[in-house]
Amino acid sequence: MNATKPPVPVPLLMLVGIVAISFSAIFIKWSAAPASVQGMYRLLFTSLLMLPFARPYSGAAFALRRKDWMLLGASGILLALHFLLWMGSLKYTSVASSTMIMALEPVFIMLGAYMLYKDRSTGAAILGLAIAIFGVVLIGWGDIGLSSDNLKGDLLSVGGTVAVAGHLLIGQKLVARMPSYLYSLIIFITAAVVFAIYNLLAGIPFFDYPLREWGIFVLLAVVPTVFGHILFNWLLQFTSATTVSMNILGEPVGASMLAFLLLGEQLTGLQWTGGVLVMGGLAVYLLSGRKKAVKVNESLQSAS
Repeated sequence: MNATKPPVPVPLLMLVGIVAISFSAIFIKWSAAPASVQGMYRLLFTSLLMLPFARPYSGAAFALRRKDWMLLGASGILLALHFLLWMGSLKYTSVASSTMIMALEPVFIMLGAYMLYKDRSTGAAILGLAIAIFGVVLIGWGDIGLSSDNLKGDLLSVGGTVAVAGHLLIGQKLVARMPSYLYSLIIFITAAVVFAIYNLLAGIPFFDYPLREWGIFVLLAVVPTVFGHILFNWLLQFTSATTVSMNILGEPVGASMLAFLLLGEQLTGLQWTGGVLVMGGLAVYLLSGRKKAVKVNESLQSAS
C-alpha cells in the first residue's frame, strides 16, 4: 500500500464504487436479453476500454508460461460461468436474495483455500461462516414461500458464487507472478470468447437487440465494472485490502435499496432476517483477520 493520497478522498471513492457495483443487478433486471448475451458484451466492452492501456504489459504477457496460459483459461471459463449463473439467477429471484447470496464469496474462498492449500481458519472465521450460511438458508426458505422460481434463482446464485470463488483462487496464484491489470484483461477476453462460443452453439443471436439493450450492455461494462471493481483494485494503492474487502457488504445493501426504489421489489420478514445474518456473519469473517482470503480479494474481478 502506498503512502500517497489519491486526488479524491478514499471514503468518497469507496462510496462511488459501492453505488456503481450496486447498479449491476438493476441493469441486468432492466435488460430483456439472455444472460449469456449480457455477460458477453459486458466483458467485451470492458476489454475494449482496457486495451488502450495494455501496451506497458506486453512484455509480461510474452513471459507467461504454458501453465500460466492454461490457468488463465480455466479462470476465464469460471468467470464466464459465474456471470452466466448469477445473471441468470436475477431472472427468477429478487435482487436482494441474489446479491446477499453472492456476498458469500469469501466463505467459498475460505473453503477452497482449505481444500487446495490446507489454509486453516480462525474460530471467528468459522463462526462467521456458520452464521452467514444459516442466513442463506433463511433466505432460501423465505423464497420457497414465494415460488419455486425464486428458489431456482437462489440456487443459480449459489452456483455463480462457487464459480467466482474458484476463479479467484486461481487468480491468487497468477497475480503473484503477473500484473493484476494484465490478468484482468486476459480473463475478461477469455470469458467473452467463452460466452461467444456458448451463444453460437445455443443459437442465441448476437446482434438482434434494440438500441435500449445496447445501452444497458455499455452501462454494465462502464458502471459496475470500471467504476466498481477496477476502481476498487486501484484503491489498493491507497488503503488496506481489508478495507476494500469490506465493500462486499455494501453491494447487497445498496442493490436492495435500488431494487426497492427502481423496481418496487419487496422482501419478506424471513428474507430480511436471513439478509441481516448473512451480513453479520460476513462482518465477523472479514474482521477475523484471515490474511489469505483478503489477499485473494485483491484480485477481485467483477463479480457482480
